Amino acid sequence: MATTPVRLGETGSGFLQQVALGPLLSRFAVDEVGAGERAAALAKRSIKKESKVAALRLAVAVMDLTTLEGADTVGKVQALCSKARRPDPSDPEVPPVAAICVYPSLVATARQALAGSGVKVASVATAFPSGQASLAVRLADVAEAVEAGADEIDMVINRGAFLAGRHQEVFEEIVVVKEACGQARLKVILETGELGTLDNVRRASVLAMAAGADFIKTSTGKIQPAATLPVALVMLEAIRDFHDRTGRMVGMKPAGGVRTAKQAIQHLVVVNETLGPDWLTPEWFRLGASSLLNDCLMQLAKERSGRYQSGDYFTKD
Repeated sequence: MATTPVRLGETGSGFLQQVALGPLLSRFAVDEVGAGERAAALAKRSIKKESKVAALRLAVAVMDLTTLEGADTVGKVQALCSKARRPDPSDPEVPPVAAICVYPSLVATARQALAGSGVKVASVATAFPSGQASLAVRLADVAEAVEAGADEIDMVINRGAFLAGRHQEVFEEIVVVKEACGQARLKVILETGELGTLDNVRRASVLAMAAGADFIKTSTGKIQPAATLPVALVMLEAIRDFHDRTGRMVGMKPAGGVRTAKQAIQHLVVVNETLGPDWLTPEWFRLGASSLLNDCLMQLAKERSGRYQSGDYFTKD
């Protein structure tokens, strides 16, 4: 695939000043102890009965059902898409998931399998999960996914550049990836487990949003720790402050390590308490999942029938 060379110095400069983010960009001294205590306090919120059922259904509705393995096949993606459309055929009250996330080579398969369902097709790109490729290769990766019909692109930032202090380079790369996405929405993966500090998480969040990210996302799911509650809280607070200063909503996606319905509900509580109910929709919040869905379905079945189903009652993701 032919690509046009990109000179990074020609794009993106001046954007931060245009949206008056100077004061926001200077606030990187995150209180790690305070963030941990706040996240722990919110995690203790108890949700019962009808509210719990509503939260579980919402967790399913905002889920990105994901398969990102070297052994992925057309048949596996088609089966996953069938589950995405009707997660629990025995319970019509369970909504479809928000999106299926696959590699670019399987986007066309997912798009065909999901036609008419309203479930989005997301694709990882930009040399996922490492991001260690030339910019031309990463942009070609995006172009392939968009041309195949992806509604959303999940890019990874160049963590090597970020950790080396080349923040303008990271910013400008996100700008050109956003341009390559066209009408597709862009989720920017920070890979927070490699950033080292919550200060860096905050800085990377602001850079990504300023560069045009539609969503910021914790992790690829390949590195641990990933979507911890303190990390999610810091990213959500960055989104809140960005929205206060610019008026632009940005979505959030915790991914990696959210495996149980209890953890999913904790993330929903943190979003509600930090950003409010406007963000509690598939348009602005997602949960990255490869094993979460079945636990949510088991909890819903328990609330409906009063007893747990065995683990093999639901198809394996």
